[in-house]
Amino acid sequence: MKSILTTCPYCGTGCTFFLNVRQGKIVSVTPNNDVNSVNQEKLCSKGRFGFDFVHHKDRLTNPLIRKEEKLAEVTWGEAIGFIASKIKKTVKKYGSDSIAAFSSARCTNEENYLMQKLMRAVIGTNNVDHCARL
Repeated sequence: MKSILTTCPYCGTGCTFFLNVRQGKIVSVTPNNDVNSVNQEKLCSKGRFGFDFVHHKDRLTNPLIRKEEKLAEVTWGEAIGFIASKIKKTVKKYGSDSIAAFSSARCTNEENYLMQKLMRAVIGTNNVDHCARL
């Protein structure tokens, strides 16, 4: 078994834990026993038991774009370019307040800050919201 120190994906707190991996699959999670870590040797139930999504058969691992009524796998660069072009087209046609962003409690405070900065400084709107409920 291999133990890999990582950060919990469920909220922006930054709790750390060890993923216990056997044959390339996560089998369990162990709290970081460093008393100086933000979670001080503890984990919430999502952090401790919520890892089954990683290996789920229906998990999307590549971006998809609808082409001719079917979803097709594309590169990350193509997906980002597609999104940017749609945002530009919408802002040009309907104005910057036609776009909104909804950020996530799974993001760090820094990532949420960058989202609002993108919306305000680049898009030109204050239409930003966040859901801190887990």
